[in-house]
Amino acid sequence: MMGAEFVALSLPPLVIGVLAAIACALPGNFLLLRRQALIGDAISHVVLPGIVVGFLVAGTVGTWPMLLGAGAAALVAVAMIEGIRRLGKVEPGAAMGVTFTAMFAGGVLLLEQSDTSNVHLDVEHALFGNLESLIWLDATGWSSLWDPVALAGLPPELMRIAVVALGVALFTLVLWRPLAMATFDEGFARSVGVATGRLGVALVVVSAVAAVAAFDAVGSIIVIAMFICPPAAARLMTNRLGAQVAWSLAFAVLSAVLGYVLAGYGPLWLGAQNSVSAAGMIATVSGVILALAAMYGPARKRAGQMI
Repeated sequence: MMGAEFVALSLPPLVIGVLAAIACALPGNFLLLRRQALIGDAISHVVLPGIVVGFLVAGTVGTWPMLLGAGAAALVAVAMIEGIRRLGKVEPGAAMGVTFTAMFAGGVLLLEQSDTSNVHLDVEHALFGNLESLIWLDATGWSSLWDPVALAGLPPELMRIAVVALGVALFTLVLWRPLAMATFDEGFARSVGVATGRLGVALVVVSAVAAVAAFDAVGSIIVIAMFICPPAAARLMTNRLGAQVAWSLAFAVLSAVLGYVLAGYGPLWLGAQNSVSAAGMIATVSGVILALAAMYGPARKRAGQMI
């Protein structure tokens, strides 16, 4: 009985959380090394109004409406940044800050004014996700994992994030060498024929797709932690790119699993009656791991020896 309850209620959201963490952590490593880590922040702010408009136009929360809406929102954001920069004669950073906050606020207003509660798309879910509600009602136990009829009832978010995580992994694997060269020495990469500009755009696009796919599970704000914390903690553990990516994936999986468990059972262990947000706890665990890596990681010790 306990096994059946776990498979139906906990296994799907746990797997979705792990896949979302992996999909965001992989490109996050290269964004971090390129000093573009806050692109994850920008993406999470920009895609929200696009996702809402995509839902309002299509009438359903589907992969393509969300991606098309997010892509359109990104184009609007680029036009706004350029317009503010030229007309207001302000620095690009200020123009980006105004654009990102304005678009995110617009997305929140759209959510407030539109009837999206029946599909779990409202301000609360946009910020914190709806990971706990992604359950598998057709599951009757572990045997459901190879039952085609039961598998057809899996939450659609699981297949969506699984496909995106696989795509991000393939992108990283196939373009590993060009990505590494362009990240550490863009001039050399350009001299040997690597299209660094296109590669940088492709990395941002892949990051945006991962953020949109993770939106249902972990929300718009929590995506930021998934992009930054595991790669940053991994960077404090090693100076080798391959080892850093491996560490970041380990930290991402640990954050997702431990965060989900602590969200559901931590308050009960402390005597409270209600659980807390799984996505919020996953982000909190990611931050704690980063703090521990900053205090005790090998990179910090090496820096202290150099001083």
